[in-house]
Amino acid sequence: MALRVPKAELPIELRENMIKQLGEVPEPVEVVWHSPKVATSNLEFSGKLAEWDAADAGLKSFAHMAVAVQVGCSWCLDVGYFQAQNQDLDLVKASQVPRWRESEVFTPLERDVLEYAEAMTSTPPTVTDELYAGLLERLGPAAMVELTAYIAFVNMATRNNNANGVTSQGFSDACEIPLAKRPEPSGVAPSA
Repeated sequence: MALRVPKAELPIELRENMIKQLGEVPEPVEVVWHSPKVATSNLEFSGKLAEWDAADAGLKSFAHMAVAVQVGCSWCLDVGYFQAQNQDLDLVKASQVPRWRESEVFTPLERDVLEYAEAMTSTPPTVTDELYAGLLERLGPAAMVELTAYIAFVNMATRNNNANGVTSQGFSDACEIPLAKRPEPSGVAPSA
């Protein structure tokens, strides 16, 4: 897939800051910069999300990647895995998010978070009272509210990137452990 709108020219200071942070300018920023107000708001809110600390960073990272896999946003999966490495998260687990149902590396809590991220991402959402209550009991209200808002934001970002034709930039190529491929659909709905 190719970009559906050309990249916009970023201000030099922003461009240099992005290169300093990530090694190159993220294409979603260049695409959305056609509307600097939208791009700036998105960057500011993303920055605020990074400050949230009620929910475990690893759980949020896994949730981010699970949403990216389900929506089909290769850019988000790519950069999410790269960020997991930069945050010193468990790369063995992070590498397995695309095939989390088949993998045996995740704890029951991590599995429930991955299931919750997918349930929030489904259209319409398929979050059950039981799944929500189980997570709420283990995470507490503050972390549950944060995790939910985080997944909702990631849904917006992944869908925005997907619709604009943004694809992987190869950030995860720098990771020591290759990212697992999502298993081919079997035609059977996954069991909960």
